[in-house]
Amino acid sequence: MKITKYNEFRNISGNKLSELRKANKMSQQELAEKLQLEGIDLTSKEISKIENNKRLVQDFELFAFAKIFGVSADEFNTENK
Repeated sequence: MKITKYNEFRNISGNKLSELRKANKMSQQELAEKLQLEGIDLTSKEISKIENNKRLVQDFELFAFAKIFGVSADEFNTENK
């Protein structure tokens, strides 16, 4: 069974991802390229879906985001409204 929602949210880390990406003056395409260097194949379209809470984040993707932005994975574990 594939889970697409949890507590009415598809993804609670999208807002934090968008915040970190913009704070680092990085486009979604640039983030996609950095993720590819980490072995994660996400397109800018998929990153947009994550940031807009329309796609769940896999654990390995979350750890790659944390590594790229130099933060703990726990940073993504808070619900931003």
